[in-house]
Amino acid sequence: MVSFRELARRLVADGVVPRMTHQRVSQLAQQEPDFPPVVQIGRSKAVDYRLARPYFAARKSRQGERTDLKDSPK
Repeated sequence: MVSFRELARRLVADGVVPRMTHQRVSQLAQQEPDFPPVVQIGRSKAVDYRLARPYFAARKSRQGERTDLKDSPK
């Protein structure tokens, strides 16, 4: 189990992603239904790195994508 801060650091160090912040990890944990299970440890949140690494390796980055230009369902 690693904290969101340590997860972000390891993902960059292992070359899984070019850059990542613990704030972005937190945002993905809240928004993405496929995000690995999160455990509350004291005031910190943690995730199993063995589950998180493959999740981030398979995740398609949509950096800078404008969602306001996509067709909305009618």
